[in-house]
Amino acid sequence: MVPLRLFASRSFTGANLLTVFLYAAMGIFFFLFPLNLIQVQAYSATAAGAATLPMILLIFLLSRWSGGLIARYGPRVPLITGPLIAAFGFVLFAVPSVGASYWKAFFIAVVVLGLGMAITVAPLTTVVMNSADQERIGAASGINNAVARVAGVLAIAVLGIVMVNAFGARLDSKLANFSLPPEILRDMERSKIKLAGLELPASLNPTIRAAIRESVREAFVFGFRLIMLICAGLSVASAMAARLLIPDNRGTLPH
Repeated sequence: MVPLRLFASRSFTGANLLTVFLYAAMGIFFFLFPLNLIQVQAYSATAAGAATLPMILLIFLLSRWSGGLIARYGPRVPLITGPLIAAFGFVLFAVPSVGASYWKAFFIAVVVLGLGMAITVAPLTTVVMNSADQERIGAASGINNAVARVAGVLAIAVLGIVMVNAFGARLDSKLANFSLPPEILRDMERSKIKLAGLELPASLNPTIRAAIRESVREAFVFGFRLIMLICAGLSVASAMAARLLIPDNRGTLPH
C-alpha cells in the first residue's frame, strides 16, 4: 500500500518530514487552544470556534497566491519562510495570560500563524504531487495526508503528557500555599488530567475555592505557554527539513 520507492525522492522525503513537524505542532495547538479559550478565558464554545476563523480565511484566500510562489522562488523559499512565520505565531500564543482580550492577545497570533500556514500549505502540496511519477501521484498524496494525521495524533498523545505534567507541577507549587487537607489534595491529584476543567471539592471555603480556581487557570497557562514554545521549535525544525532536503529548483517543478 505504501510504495517505499517514493522516499527515494529528496523532495518527497523532505516534504513529509516537514509535514511531521509542522502538523504535529498544529495538532496539539488545535487540541489545547480551544481548552484555553473555554476553560481559562471563559469563551463560549461558539466564540472559541470563531477565534480561528481568520486563520482559515487566510489559508483559503491566499492559497492561489502561495501556490504561485514556487514558479517565482522555487519550492524551498516558501517552505522555509512559511514555517518560520508559523513559529513566530506560536511564540505570540505563548504571551497572553488569564483574562486576555482576544483582539489584543490572540488575534495577531492567529493572523501570523494563518499567514505562515497559507504560505506553506499550497507549495507543500505541489511539492508532494510533483515528487512522484504520474501513476504514483495518488499514493504520494495519500501518504502525505496520512503523515499529517498521524503526526497530529502522536503530538496530542506525547505533548498532551507534557502538558499534564507541566500543569500538575505548577499547580502543586500553587496549592502548597493553601495548606489543604490530604484528602482534598488526593482528589485534585486524580483530576489533574482534566486540566483547567478540574473539579474542585464543594466543601472548600468560597474564598479559598476562588483562589484555587485562579491557580488552576494560571497553571494551565503555564503549561500552554510551554507547549506553544515547543510548537515553535517544531515549526523551526520543519523549516530546517525544507532547507536541507528540498532542492531550490527555481522556475521548475521539483522531482
